[in-house]
Amino acid sequence: MKAQGTSLYLVPTPIGNLADITLRALDKLKAVHHIVAEDTRTSGVLLKHYGIDKPLSSFHIFNEHKKLEGLISRMQQGEVLALISDAGTPAISDPGFLLVREALKAGLLVECLPGPTAFVPALVKSGFPTDRFVFEGFLPHKKGRQTLLKALALEPRTVVLYESPHRLIKTLDQIMEFMGPDRLVSVSRELTKKFEETKTGPASEVLLHFRQQEVKGEITIVIHGNPAA
Repeated sequence: MKAQGTSLYLVPTPIGNLADITLRALDKLKAVHHIVAEDTRTSGVLLKHYGIDKPLSSFHIFNEHKKLEGLISRMQQGEVLALISDAGTPAISDPGFLLVREALKAGLLVECLPGPTAFVPALVKSGFPTDRFVFEGFLPHKKGRQTLLKALALEPRTVVLYESPHRLIKTLDQIMEFMGPDRLVSVSRELTKKFEETKTGPASEVLLHFRQQEVKGEITIVIHGNPAA
């Protein structure tokens, strides 16, 4: 039996500051039958903060294929689920994409609420052109990484990447290698948190800045498009 009405709500959650959640998001989290989270421990902190007591299960890169069928079946039988990620909008560079795709294939109605996502404030704060940009998410760790960077070096539009703290220096090194030390970049970390920081300038200067400190927090890198292109 196919469920009537919305079966899956994609609910954005704060990327750092717990106050950055909409009233509508809180209403949906309180109303659904079940919440599917990337990490139940991380999401549990948010839900406890707002007094939301709902059944919670994990859906991440290590169990996504095992859990897909069961979650789709539950929605087909009439349950309404909410999907949340560790931070930001679900399905942006996280396994939630698979659940959305399979729900749509099954004829279920999916609704996405507006809300936080890390790359938008990082892009806007960079001061680089925002009328046209390319979002690449996380770069490949090994295979295809250099090929992609060479292609992005020629990209005329602003490029937005996500990166982990322990790979930031390597990525900035490679940006210098393939795009030159003068290519403008903007690195934002710990967005919306107490120690939020954005460093913008030539790649060589930004690299030097982050070499001189221990890098923590989630990272968004914004790269100015190729001026020659």
